[in-house]
Amino acid sequence: MAISYNKLWKLLIDKKMSQSELRKAANIAPNTMTKLRRDEPVNMAILERTCAVLECDFGDIVEFIPDI
Repeated sequence: MAISYNKLWKLLIDKKMSQSELRKAANIAPNTMTKLRRDEPVNMAILERTCAVLECDFGDIVEFIPDI
């Protein structure tokens, strides 16, 4: 099972927002941003704050990729 945050990075580009701006607006720790960049699992509270800042839903920023 794998998680991909590629949708998040594409959404940031569409909204003309940098990763740094998102980190500050959603109060995300630098090490958590590293986890997001590496497609590692993060706390749901982080995803909630991210969705609140970007005015989107979980499915708009996270993709589940099943093992084949």
